[in-house]
Amino acid sequence: MTTFFVSRHPGALDWARRRGIAFDRHETHLDLAQIGQGDTVIGSLPVNIAAAVCAKGAKYKHLSLALRAEDRGRELSAEDLENYEATLTEYEIRKR
Repeated sequence: MTTFFVSRHPGALDWARRRGIAFDRHETHLDLAQIGQGDTVIGSLPVNIAAAVCAKGAKYKHLSLALRAEDRGRELSAEDLENYEATLTEYEIRKR
């Protein structure tokens, strides 16, 4: 069982490390072929990809922020993520 942290943002990776969030692999892009039953995927994935992760029997933990509109589209630091109350929440998503 492997835990993947998926983000192309250095600030998110730094935030996870500072918070002691354990993961085995950091990926900037998720390859669904590498995900298996019992794995965990951490990130901010589109809902269709998160559903595909869950359909494989893996867990999905979503990185959420209370982000202000004016801060969209810029790189955020680990401190920014703290200020925007970054959290990890496990979701079980399925396609109907």
